[in-house]
Amino acid sequence: MILYCLDILFPAAVGAALVFFRSKRPGQTAALCAGGALLLTLICATWGGDALAADFGDFSLAFAADGVSRVFAVLVGALFLLCIVFAGEYAEDDARRAKLFGFMLLTLGAMLGLCFARNLFTFYLFFEAMGLASFPLVLHDRAPSGRRAAFWYLGFSVCGAALVLGGLILGGAPLLGDFRPGGVGLAADGRSLAAYFLIAVGFSCKAGMYPLSAWLPTAHPEAPAPASALMSGVITKAGILGLLRTTYFVFGADALRGSPAQRALLCLALTTVFLGSMLAYKERLMKKRLAYSSVSQLSYVIFGLLLLSPGGWDGALLQVVFHASAKVGLFLCAGAIIHKTGLLYVDELRGLGRRMPVVMCCFTLFSLSLIGIPPLGGFAAKWALCIGALDGGAIGIAGIVLLIVSALLTAGYLLPVVSVAFFPGEVYRAQPCEPWPRMSLPLGLLAGVLLLGGLFPRLFTAPCAALAAKLFSGGAL
Repeated sequence: MILYCLDILFPAAVGAALVFFRSKRPGQTAALCAGGALLLTLICATWGGDALAADFGDFSLAFAADGVSRVFAVLVGALFLLCIVFAGEYAEDDARRAKLFGFMLLTLGAMLGLCFARNLFTFYLFFEAMGLASFPLVLHDRAPSGRRAAFWYLGFSVCGAALVLGGLILGGAPLLGDFRPGGVGLAADGRSLAAYFLIAVGFSCKAGMYPLSAWLPTAHPEAPAPASALMSGVITKAGILGLLRTTYFVFGADALRGSPAQRALLCLALTTVFLGSMLAYKERLMKKRLAYSSVSQLSYVIFGLLLLSPGGWDGALLQVVFHASAKVGLFLCAGAIIHKTGLLYVDELRGLGRRMPVVMCCFTLFSLSLIGIPPLGGFAAKWALCIGALDGGAIGIAGIVLLIVSALLTAGYLLPVVSVAFFPGEVYRAQPCEPWPRMSLPLGLLAGVLLLGGLFPRLFTAPCAALAAKLFSGGAL
């Protein structure tokens, strides 16, 4: 009990102190706090056990660590640490940098709470807290456009949470029990399927699934780059985790397989894959292009989860890890470019590979992984998704076709950036402007994870397959 509470409250308390009190070195304080939180997360994932904090009649605030918790919590803790280290240089001239770091830590505490949540009631509370804590990250610059984007983000967050709450009310008390691999034994009747559909769409709003995806391309260009990286690569995974828990640990794959709810959600996911890629292909503003890309790539995960098969599960979990690493890296690259050069649009990046070779080399690796080119982790994820989709019937085959089309579109909107950056097509002379190591180190580490995942995929595929084997056999994770 103490370990979970400490892991959640430690970053939240330090974040609140940075928001309300002055600090001479908020970047260093936040980095140390995030490092400590990651250490506590590793301890909780290994030795945490179960912890029941409070009972409220039919509701209980409870935490536990299973295989899913460990994957998501460690990923969240590591990526928050890298983004906070990066932000140390990015925000060094920002008069409100203490508040930026404070709200990042508050969001980290909420994210860890929902990672270790043992039931939907606990998950929902921290899901709401995460939305409120991350709202000021979009509002940070306080420009009129930033205020509009922040309230747009808040409105979609409230809408998604309201749909989840409506599903919980419709489903009733059986949905509030502890998560159980294979589900809690609900009947696959019309009421249960309607409740599931509402909850799934509500959580998928945070993951950017159509038609509730408009907040992503609106909020990202207005938020500081480290916050954009967290929103796209990490905060969106809260919606993915909510969908995963609801599908596999509350309703159960057996109850949902072949249902109208499954088919409708699969169609929405595949629609989002295509629309996100098309909109990214047409967009000229770099951060907005990356945001549309996230809309598409996150629905790869939703598609894999909703196949309700071990192969789909493997591909979805791999896509969670490698998409988070690549997309956080791409947004941090965009942040480094903005910080050092002030360039915002794709058309302005000609010759940038000669001015910022380290940043643009990392950008290239992240882009290739997102496309699905070997030997990078993104290829392993997309290969597993396609293999899993083969067992999905006609909609699985349609999914494979759309994944291939989306990969081609991803190449179409990312590789030209690399091409003009390294091959400007003219005699090009410019002064180097590489960022300091505080920015370069997180980029190098993220690129290393993607290379490791591509060169030694069994380091990642074997644990995912082991989780799938336990989950689909009804064993404990």
